[in-house]
Amino acid sequence: MSGEVVNLRLARKARRREQDEARAAANRARFGRPGAERAAEAAEASRAARALDGKRIEGGDG
Repeated sequence: MSGEVVNLRLARKARRREQDEARAAANRARFGRPGAERAAEAAEASRAARALDGKRIEGGDG
C-alpha cells in the first residue's frame, strides 16, 4: 500500500479554488457583457418572437 501521500487540507483548497473559478467563469459569461450587447440580444429575441407570432395560424371552428 505505497501510494502518494496527499495533504487533505491542500486538496480541499485546490478543489475549492477550481469550483470558485468555474463559478466566476459562469458569472463573467452571464453578467460581463456590455449593456448595448444585452439590449441587442433582447431586441433580437423580441423580433424573433414577433415574427413567430405573425406566422401563427389562428384556429377557427374547423
